Amino acid sequence: MNTEILVVDDETAIADLVEVYLKNEGFTVHKFYNAADALACVWRNRLALAILDVMLPDMDGFTLCQRIRESHLFPIIMLTAKVEDMDKIMGLTLGADDYITKPFNPLELVARVKTQLRRYTRYNPGEEAAREVTEYDFQGLQISKATHKCVLFGEELALTPLEFSILWYLCTRRGNVVSSEELFEQVWGEAFIDSNNTVMSHIARLREKMHEPSRKPKFIKTVWGVGYTIE
Repeated sequence: MNTEILVVDDETAIADLVEVYLKNEGFTVHKFYNAADALACVWRNRLALAILDVMLPDMDGFTLCQRIRESHLFPIIMLTAKVEDMDKIMGLTLGADDYITKPFNPLELVARVKTQLRRYTRYNPGEEAAREVTEYDFQGLQISKATHKCVLFGEELALTPLEFSILWYLCTRRGNVVSSEELFEQVWGEAFIDSNNTVMSHIARLREKMHEPSRKPKFIKTVWGVGYTIE
């Protein structure tokens, strides 16, 4: 299973070090150096755990922890250069699950991550199933991962498996711009090549089947120089 972990630290060297160790354990890492980008990632992805530095340039880690806790229950580990007990108590009171002081051993951090994930999974066995979305229904478009069917304004579309996967992935990232590289790597599972026009041609065929006007499509929109989005 793809386990996604958020890492937020304004010290580049520390964030990079944590990322390397987590990736070596097979985790997918979303790394940021400020709270604003981290919060956007929280709303956009299905995270399993977050590692937050206390000292951030735009918002302290305690406040960030509190904001995340307003709508998410996944484990949060706080990182700090301070050793005062009050800081630890504050973090745990605001919803953090663990606390580690800098400088730290990266292997110890990885061990704590695994412990928190095991504990969370044990006490929330149905959490992942509850969070998994299997159907989208908006603006006349209905697409179901369970039945692998797509219906647009009452008409079932005859999509190939690749076309369905493209549309499904765009729906999962609805409201965000998805680059051709990300789309190709997620759907085809291969490394993207700059000169590869595969994504563009499949998007064009998908739009045709959805009866989308090429100049002003209602669903799959092109953000020139960036990628594609469904709003």
